[in-house]
Amino acid sequence: MTTLADKLTVDNRFTDALTADREKSNGPRQVHGAAYSLVMPTATSKPQLIAHSSEVAQLLGLDQQDVAGELFTRLFSGNTLLDGMQPYAMCYGGHQFGHWAGQLGDGRAINLAQVVTQHDGHQVLQLKGAGPTPYSRTADGLAVLRSSVREFLCSEAMYHLGVPTTRALSLCLTGDQVMRDMFYDGNGAYEPGAVVCRVSASFMRFGSFQLPANRGDIALLTALADHCISSDFAHLIEPSGVIDKAVYIRWFNDICQRTCKMVIAWQRVGFVHGVMNTDNMSIIGETIDYGPYGWIDDFDLDWTPNTTDAQGRRYRFGAQGEISHWNLFQLANAIYPLIEESLPLEQILSQYSNDFQQQWAQMMASKLGMAQYNGQDDLLLFAELEQLLQSVDTDMTVFYRQLAKLSQHLEVTASDTWLPILTPSYYAPERLSDKYIQVMGDWLSRYMNRLRQDNRSDDMRKQAMNQVNPKYVLRNYLAQQAIEAAQKGDYSELESLHQALRNPYQEQPEFEHYAQKRPEWARNKAGCSALSCSS
Repeated sequence: MTTLADKLTVDNRFTDALTADREKSNGPRQVHGAAYSLVMPTATSKPQLIAHSSEVAQLLGLDQQDVAGELFTRLFSGNTLLDGMQPYAMCYGGHQFGHWAGQLGDGRAINLAQVVTQHDGHQVLQLKGAGPTPYSRTADGLAVLRSSVREFLCSEAMYHLGVPTTRALSLCLTGDQVMRDMFYDGNGAYEPGAVVCRVSASFMRFGSFQLPANRGDIALLTALADHCISSDFAHLIEPSGVIDKAVYIRWFNDICQRTCKMVIAWQRVGFVHGVMNTDNMSIIGETIDYGPYGWIDDFDLDWTPNTTDAQGRRYRFGAQGEISHWNLFQLANAIYPLIEESLPLEQILSQYSNDFQQQWAQMMASKLGMAQYNGQDDLLLFAELEQLLQSVDTDMTVFYRQLAKLSQHLEVTASDTWLPILTPSYYAPERLSDKYIQVMGDWLSRYMNRLRQDNRSDDMRKQAMNQVNPKYVLRNYLAQQAIEAAQKGDYSELESLHQALRNPYQEQPEFEHYAQKRPEWARNKAGCSALSCSS
């Protein structure tokens, strides 16, 4: 019989190709001249699998029998290794909240191995919360159940929303208690420990290249770039196999395109990452490091889910495009020694701004059911709508789903034709002013006129809108309810929410309660609105 160990083909091409840290101690320290440090996960007292993604298991060639076995739980909680596995933590740096932070690295992530899959190439199996590494600084490298539930659910929710993302294979309790100060107010408490197995083709970040560049280690910078290109951007290499200046330029352009696509997808579904530091930016354009993230409930371009960012709001919803451009500029600075020409990089960055604006406009046109973006008049409609959504507490997700129900032939001069349909999206419909109702009616009239230019039926438009505007998103209060139940040993809500989020664009009557706007009790409750960077 073929076992789990037989099905996972280990190929540690990252550690084989790049320089390892010579020092073997696991204490916090500065690591120079190395891409990674070998490190062992911390064994746990009583590992227990409480959730998994059958799709990710299938991607790895595993079936339900493999998942149900003891080896699966032991392996993906950090309690055993398979032959050939050499766990390691990656060394990288980054800008945090706009300031250079120096060496950061995998402080609570340990890569078990790279494995070869049948259809998706190499995939890295990474444990988050499996213990300290040389990059843990003063932390313990562990994770707690609440952050791990959020990581597991969000990784899979984003995938099914069509947003580029790392995946989550499993969520295991460790059986150990972990001390955490959730609010950084001196009131720490013990919480259940947990480990998530994350899966991606690459966990390299912008900061992977920033750190050696900052240190003047051009040999390591070149080795990292060449490995990254050979592994994940091989389509950019000419048949000769030579990686030269032209390839580096094409590589940076590809990174920019992937990043643009990712952030536009965030804006489409109302996702706010919350901590877009350069060490949290994936080089392959995937959403990575699910910390204090959140979904827009009441539409607000200035909202950030991160309490650490509450004053400056650097990573607010409406700034994510601007911040991604800033982060790419830092990456351009890092890889400049490989190219030694600023003009090609400047041109690509300039094009990024243009591409982002164009793709944002196209995205907004699709959200509104337009066949295509038609220029300045459409742009004005988009801007006016954002002002309307922000002028009163309007639930972004519910609004677009309700808007799809309006007929383009509706007579909107009388509010009783449209207001009852849009009312479910308002948090305080009884407080809508006469002026707001008039301005929204005027906007709807121009919107309907615009829709009629496309000559599409209402059914066609509604279907198109509902394919890009999700009905189900991982609102913070939903995640918090699953966390609170899980902390009491009840994992049914976690599983139910996981299932609902697998089909976010479909009508699912059995999960209708997950499609409602945020309840009032959750507006300011801990874990339901803003979150800290604490695990």
